[in-house]
Amino acid sequence: MKVAVVGATGLVGGKMLEVLEEKNFPITEMIPVASEKSLGKKIRWKDTDITVVGIKEAIAKKPEVALFSAGGNTSLTWAPQFVKAGIRVIDNSSAWRMDDTVPLIVPEINGDLLTKQDYLIANPNCSTIQLVMVLNPLNRRYGLDRVVVSTYQSVSGAGAKGIKQLTNERQGIGGEIAFPYPIDLNAIPQIDIFLENDYTKEEMKMINESRKILQIPHLKLTATCVRVPVLGGHSESVNITFKEDFDIGDVKQILSQTPGVIVVDNPAKQSYPMPLLVQNKDETYVGRIRRDESNARSLNCWIVSDNLRKGAATNAVQIALLMKERGIIG
Repeated sequence: MKVAVVGATGLVGGKMLEVLEEKNFPITEMIPVASEKSLGKKIRWKDTDITVVGIKEAIAKKPEVALFSAGGNTSLTWAPQFVKAGIRVIDNSSAWRMDDTVPLIVPEINGDLLTKQDYLIANPNCSTIQLVMVLNPLNRRYGLDRVVVSTYQSVSGAGAKGIKQLTNERQGIGGEIAFPYPIDLNAIPQIDIFLENDYTKEEMKMINESRKILQIPHLKLTATCVRVPVLGGHSESVNITFKEDFDIGDVKQILSQTPGVIVVDNPAKQSYPMPLLVQNKDETYVGRIRRDESNARSLNCWIVSDNLRKGAATNAVQIALLMKERGIIG
């Protein structure tokens, strides 16, 4: 089938192309789409150089599905135009995630919600995906009461500009900046803009998206999101209070048996997930699993995932693969 990647020259768009090739997605024609400044550029796809086209030309080519990773404004403007032309859109921006008419999908959790009537599907925020991958199986067993999460998010979450700021600072050179302060040798407790409640937009994304995906509209969840000088991979320190008591051994077994989750937890061998260990991996890793001795029915854990893979590109491609598997496309 014909597939378009909108934002193909960006960090996540490039990763989408990579994952589509890795997963052997059945593509007869790849249509890389980007802004006007990138028109005519060549990108590499399956040992072939293909030409980047504009968004109107992409619609005219009538792909069956389009993976969007070009920012919220582009998605708000153009996703409806693709849908109007009969093209299914999987959108990686925050533009449509909280729209009640748009499914917000993590295939391992709520892929069963997808139907042939869905032409616009939202891909969740990177930090949300790895969190709910762990919360979902534990919620099914014990019931979630309250979740407190602190994130340690890599600079790649801010795109190529974020990576460039960190590498420039380490080399002692100036350049365009992605963050309001230096990031090297620093930790910035702000990701995205501040809202009226003094939470950042990233923090509220995590709260609202998790509630929607888990179908717990009043879940007590609070988040603090921090940018750290790591090139790739987001980490999360999570404290979970359940409605029922739990056994640590059972928790580890449940998570070990959850598709897409890998438990790395052996304190005696200093074994736990880290950003360096999860790069280019599609799974969500969890470790430091232990009872919170200060509060009944509470658990601490440490969750790490590659934010460009499962946190963005891989999840989007998995949605497309699931749609094909279910006969919605292809």
